[in-house]
Amino acid sequence: MRRAQRSRQETLALRRQLIGSSCKLFFANDPVKIVKAKGQYMYDENGRQYLDCINNVAHVGHCHPDIVKAAHEQNQLLNTNSRYLHDNLVDYGKRLSETLPEKLCTFYFLNSGSEANDLALRMARQFTKHVDVIVLDHAYHGHLTSLIDISPYKFRNLEGQKEWVHVAPVPDTYRGLYREDHEDPVTAYANEVKNIIEQAHKKGRKIAAFFAESLPSVGGQIIPPAGYFQKVAEHVHKAGGIFIADEIQVGFGRVGKHFWAFQLQGEDFIPDIVTMGKPIGNGHPLACVATTKEIAEAFAATGVEYFNTFGGNPVSCAIGLAVLDVIKKEHLQAHAMEVGDLLMKLLNEQKSKHPLIGDVRGSGLFIGVDLIKDQAERTPATEEAEYLITRLKEEYILLSTDGPGRNVLKFKPPLCFSMEDAKFVVDTIDKLLTEVNVSKHASQALPLAVEQ
Repeated sequence: MRRAQRSRQETLALRRQLIGSSCKLFFANDPVKIVKAKGQYMYDENGRQYLDCINNVAHVGHCHPDIVKAAHEQNQLLNTNSRYLHDNLVDYGKRLSETLPEKLCTFYFLNSGSEANDLALRMARQFTKHVDVIVLDHAYHGHLTSLIDISPYKFRNLEGQKEWVHVAPVPDTYRGLYREDHEDPVTAYANEVKNIIEQAHKKGRKIAAFFAESLPSVGGQIIPPAGYFQKVAEHVHKAGGIFIADEIQVGFGRVGKHFWAFQLQGEDFIPDIVTMGKPIGNGHPLACVATTKEIAEAFAATGVEYFNTFGGNPVSCAIGLAVLDVIKKEHLQAHAMEVGDLLMKLLNEQKSKHPLIGDVRGSGLFIGVDLIKDQAERTPATEEAEYLITRLKEEYILLSTDGPGRNVLKFKPPLCFSMEDAKFVVDTIDKLLTEVNVSKHASQALPLAVEQ
């Protein structure tokens, strides 16, 4: 017998009673109650359909039948501790290895991106025998204590920066330290990392790792200029450290041109460790660390066994395999590039029409729209961005903001997002920005009319 469905207000009241207040809701002033989803659409308790532009966890689409089938069939057979032999684990490792550079050939499976990043940090320290970590400003790498410590997005509002953490400027050529008019922003940003290393050495500190999202997400949907990671890796390796690429938000074909976002930097760049999460399991808790034999052997040399009770369990690996199958079968990487190119084109057309749009940047279906108050200072249009996403929700489009100024519209939809979806979203944004512009001019004109 099915339980009677609660009203939205009843569910909200129970949430406020039972769930920690720091667990925030989207659209907190008027939250949406979602009861089902399919593909790129989500449905509330009244059956209203919302277009999901932000759910990068449902990578190949909400409730994809192939993923549901894989989970159901394996659940009927076995789900158990990953310390038993099982083909799904090695089959999945083999399939993942085929997507990565040859040297990244050893895998550790876990349940979340935070677990993956924590393990990568431990590996880096064991391999290098160093402690210090360089991260990008505004970065977020997970909710574990070890990761809060290397996430400026979090630690600046908590206990502050630890002495072993060093923060480099985000390689943002739109509003960062070195912009699009700089003669060589790649070298300039990489030299900032070099200077950090030199200053750390003067204090007797040694660098274990440079830890960065391949495309900084919380930092504002940033696309680092090609060649930046190569130069940074050169400085970090020279200092005895390693390069960790966090692909938890942006891997598995999202960027379109490549399967992994770090590949946007060029074929000559290969990280020492790659971490994965979110899209890897299409909403199922699954994560992975990929690294070299050398780093894996150094990690094992402690003599301390590493195990993750259900990381890489038969059901998780069956789901992971199904995700890879769907990406290939439905050509989702190519689809992400084609739809993303159209979405960028349409958004750039709006940029010339609406001064509020300062910059449109992205790759595939990872796109940021930087809203500004003025063209000269590029002041973040925080309130306008908040207004826009609230109005979009009223038009049944779910979008969110990112960046230190909370002014960057972030597009990270399921990869089944269509050309029609892209046109619908941009047409709606155009309509809403036109309304805002008309309202602004009307309000400015009113005092003049009174004076006359």
